Amino acid sequence: MSFQPVKFYQTGTFTVGNRLLPPEERSVQSSAKRFNSINSGHRACQGCGEALGARYAIDAAMEATNGQVIAANATGCLEVFSTPYPETSWQIPWIHSLFGNTAAVATGIAAALKVKGQTQTRVVAQGGDGGTTDIGFGCLSGMFERNDDVLYICYDNGGYMNTGVQRSSATPAAARTSTTPAVGSAPGNVFGQGKFLPAIALAHDIPYVATATVADLRDLEAKVRRAMEIRGARYIHILVPCPLGWGTAAHDTILMARLAKETGTFPVFEAEYGEIKSVLAIRRPLPVEDYLKPQKRYAHLFGKQPKVDVIAHLQAQADRNIRKYGLLEKNH
Repeated sequence: MSFQPVKFYQTGTFTVGNRLLPPEERSVQSSAKRFNSINSGHRACQGCGEALGARYAIDAAMEATNGQVIAANATGCLEVFSTPYPETSWQIPWIHSLFGNTAAVATGIAAALKVKGQTQTRVVAQGGDGGTTDIGFGCLSGMFERNDDVLYICYDNGGYMNTGVQRSSATPAAARTSTTPAVGSAPGNVFGQGKFLPAIALAHDIPYVATATVADLRDLEAKVRRAMEIRGARYIHILVPCPLGWGTAAHDTILMARLAKETGTFPVFEAEYGEIKSVLAIRRPLPVEDYLKPQKRYAHLFGKQPKVDVIAHLQAQADRNIRKYGLLEKNH
């Protein structure tokens, strides 16, 4: 694990419990001095993982830079629910870009700050998986290739949720969306399509790449803090469950993120210059059914005639992630 100074069971919750710890051991979110970068009043759905992820990540970035952050935000759920005209929930310098050019806009901001000599101000770009893995992929790859001094954060909920739960290139195999319905001989999203963008970021050999989930707050905050210590292109990919698109209960968002990690479906790691440095290890891998069954987007796999072959294929993918990224705890 990249960061674990205090065991979870020693502190209780991440709110009241953490306030009993020495200040240096508290999470950013448990501190009364947190920046509340995205404040109350936004229109996110109940249990929105993206709202949590953005709050955790940007507050951590603000804490690491003493409040010196400018954010560029792609069109998408996060932009729509946080800035319904003429209002905003953001308490930082924030600019709305087009769906596909967030990385380019952030690069321009970073270049302007460099010309002005404002080296203490840092730039964060953020978008969903649609604006990152699909529409904005070219601009993002260019940012990586040039090694521009920008931290790009992708909040991955596995689809275009804001416009009706359509498939994106980050939608997992067999998942039902409005454009990959549960019909036909092979219902849901097709196996073999899509992309895992963190692996593509690794191939660019940029200074820092990491994955995280909203279920592991301290790990997420530590990775943002580490990213802000580095100059050059950085990329953090955060899994943010969407109750609306996934068909899960609003109160199960953290559970779903944790199950994604514990089954190996979503590998959690950090890397520098293309080399993996650490992983959030799995102590006892859980079967993928534990992760799939609570989600209505996979309900077609568990009908009167369960699609055992599809479930086995998804299990094989998770097992491959565990082997590829070395996710199994060493003393297992």
